[in-house]
Amino acid sequence: MADQKMKERRRVSLMIMVLIFQVLSASLHGCLAAIGQPPRKPTSIHPRAGVRSSVFLPVSGNVYPLGYYSVTIGIGNPPKPFQLDIDTGSDLTWVQCDAPCTGCTLPRDQLYNPSKNNFVDCKDPICLAVNSPNPPQCKNPNEKCCFQVQYADHGSVLGFIVLDTFPLRLVNGTLSKPHLAFGCGHRLQNRGLHPPTPTAGVLGLGKSKASISSQLSSMGVTKNVFGHCLGDNRGFLFFGADFVPKSGMTWTRMLQSSSDKHYSSGPAELLFGGKPTGIKGVNVIFDTGSTYTYLNLKVYETVLNLIRKDLSGKQLHDVKDKALPICWKGTKPFKSMRDARNYFSTFALSFTGSSNVQLQLPPENYLIVTEQGNVCLGILNGTEAGLGTTNVIGDISLQGKLVIYDNENQMIGWANADCNRKFGSF
Repeated sequence: MADQKMKERRRVSLMIMVLIFQVLSASLHGCLAAIGQPPRKPTSIHPRAGVRSSVFLPVSGNVYPLGYYSVTIGIGNPPKPFQLDIDTGSDLTWVQCDAPCTGCTLPRDQLYNPSKNNFVDCKDPICLAVNSPNPPQCKNPNEKCCFQVQYADHGSVLGFIVLDTFPLRLVNGTLSKPHLAFGCGHRLQNRGLHPPTPTAGVLGLGKSKASISSQLSSMGVTKNVFGHCLGDNRGFLFFGADFVPKSGMTWTRMLQSSSDKHYSSGPAELLFGGKPTGIKGVNVIFDTGSTYTYLNLKVYETVLNLIRKDLSGKQLHDVKDKALPICWKGTKPFKSMRDARNYFSTFALSFTGSSNVQLQLPPENYLIVTEQGNVCLGILNGTEAGLGTTNVIGDISLQGKLVIYDNENQMIGWANADCNRKFGSF
């Protein structure tokens, strides 16, 4: 029964990062109270010699009922496996850490256990890279490099920056063992309405120098390109350019902002059923850390009104369902989206800065069918969720698409794909 309740929960913007990521002074009680070991000696990040390759990782998860997608990565020597929530909306990778830990959700034997040589001090170039473009807020350069991440649901993670081996099998057949910086989270607070995911932490895939993709690129392991394909219960994630299709992709330019570390694009015009809605100038963030898509109040109300008007005269009726706020029931319970999709029309975001560039959102990219057989709207009011005017494209709208983030050329691309198949077979 406990397992069933776990599956029924949903995550509401747990991994949507508020624009707060800072390296804090180790004078913070949370940092000092945990560990007495000295920090490691200063270490520089040196590029590795050789030809850049790529890394391919299987993904597991779904939008409903789990509410997240994850990969399993080994850390340390010998490597210990950690299941990490893939999050393009966060920069720093972090794992629950036995330092000891307050608020951790995993058994102690499943936590990351740092040694004294893993800790990074404030004068280390790695600490500078993690906090770029701002300098670390440290009173003493020999203090441990600390971090704090706060999320939109008011949850937070506090801990130390550490350095350890991430053994990665490259597609060229070699085994790379880069030493990557990540967060050793030893004080976790979950203040949201829903339980946290049962993963060990977060795989940060944002744009900053702290992200895994940026670190792998700076070491010469892969190019600063990665992609994901989220399917029904599985998919894949890759780092490097070897898996980027030579044709068939739709590309749009990333928005450039010195303060924005998210994967943003726009402006876009909202279409419904192929027709203009009057909503223009929409900027969006691509965020795999968000289960659902969040739109600001004006756009959300327009979307909801268009759907309700489109449903007029059809045999669907409003119903309450614990899964999501807006749901409908049919004459009989729906078994899958295949049964429900014909009642609904397709949305699209037409990016006005590019010619004929559209992100199509068919019904399966904004609706779910619940365990009660109802169909529910997976687009939520972002203003009500505390996101202000921000628009977030979450997992539900990224399903069934190969999405590529090309940081080398500052482009985001996508193409329809069968993410449940092995790569190269769609």
